[in-house]
Amino acid sequence: MKHFLILTAVFGTLLGGRAEVTHGAEVASEQAILAAITRPVFPDREVLITAHGAVAGGDASVAIAAAIAACHAAGGGRVVVPAGEWITGPVRLLSNVELHLHAGATLRFDPDPARYLPVVLTRFEGMEFMNYSPLIVALDAENIAVTGKGTLDGGASAEAWWPWKGKSGATPNQKAGRNRLVQQVADGVPVAERVYGDGFYLRPNFLQPQRCTGVLIEGVTITNAPMWVIHPLLCTNVTIRGVTVKTLGPNNDGCNPECCRDVLIEGCTFETGDDCIAIKSGRNDDGRRVGVPCENIVIRDCTMKDGHGGVTMGSEVSGDVRNVFVSNCRLDSPHLDRAFRFKSNAVRGGVIENIHIRDTTIGRVAKAVLGIEFDYDEGADGPHRPVLRNVSIERVTSESSGTAIDIGSFPAATITDIRLTDCSFRGVEAAGRLQHVGTLTLENVGIEPVKKSK
Repeated sequence: MKHFLILTAVFGTLLGGRAEVTHGAEVASEQAILAAITRPVFPDREVLITAHGAVAGGDASVAIAAAIAACHAAGGGRVVVPAGEWITGPVRLLSNVELHLHAGATLRFDPDPARYLPVVLTRFEGMEFMNYSPLIVALDAENIAVTGKGTLDGGASAEAWWPWKGKSGATPNQKAGRNRLVQQVADGVPVAERVYGDGFYLRPNFLQPQRCTGVLIEGVTITNAPMWVIHPLLCTNVTIRGVTVKTLGPNNDGCNPECCRDVLIEGCTFETGDDCIAIKSGRNDDGRRVGVPCENIVIRDCTMKDGHGGVTMGSEVSGDVRNVFVSNCRLDSPHLDRAFRFKSNAVRGGVIENIHIRDTTIGRVAKAVLGIEFDYDEGADGPHRPVLRNVSIERVTSESSGTAIDIGSFPAATITDIRLTDCSFRGVEAAGRLQHVGTLTLENVGIEPVKKSK
């Protein structure tokens, strides 16, 4: 075929890169990960929020809390939100409770920040501190779920929550609070003394189970998030299935498992204002202090539309990421920047390893199919060497992209053992970078430039 390039080659030590590979972390197979993930089972008991005083169109916060407490005290079961619109503040899940939204139900969260006080232990961009409560939160719980065909509306908009991202010189603006938190992490200030909330403009995450075991998020539609949407944190045995996330605000990542183990994300649709799925493990010295990797993640049969990245690892990966399997996904949008994205720098560091991507189709991505950015933000300006190794990409096709492969790094970082096999990238608009790469292998890889109109 004219203008079609088939590559079967191995590139070693490209542009001053490092080629050594040092493995040592536990390697898990996809089958073993799936075998370790089990669906929570709840007693056959239903508690309607209307039985505790909720009235459609009114504030149901007290009724929801009472229904969850009663269900938990009785040994667990399903708390039901019937069809209709229900206003609420933060919702706290307890062990053995499934929050279920019937079709036609909308749980609309009040955007008044005062509703999300007093402050609770949480994270902002991978840094631990005390801040506004997430909209739906669970702490140290077992066997919890949010399910159903209803909608969770976070209430964020151009007038609420999102303006806190801030423009230069504008008020409100998160910049001062965010910089203060970054400095407190660097200075080793105890987490209990990192107290924020009112006046610091750091937005809460939407749905955050923290230190939980046996988590299920299934079927719901989630929209208008203040910041990160589904954020399992320090959790084990997590299933996120059949969820639709459509929220285009700033930092509206769709699903960010952070410092989690044994996670399944399947059959979901993401249309987001930031990364669709971003795997995290803590930022800077906080990530290294907590020291819990995000590992054993299976992502399959998902659809990704708008976003900065389809499947991203980073940039908060100071605690490491490993054993990630991506398959049978579909990515397509002129507003999706990159299909697969790896981000870190010499301040965040971290090891990302054992990543396997296969059998995935890509329509349009604006920038790159594979983007590796170890020059992200601070770049080489720091003492911690990020590592990316043992990445396989098999049977992936794309129809249109800015470039196929774009790698930006620095000499002290390690990017090596990256393998692309039986891939086809059509409609490629420009050559990419290969900067400070170790071993990059391409076998039966086709790259077809975009056809120029005459």
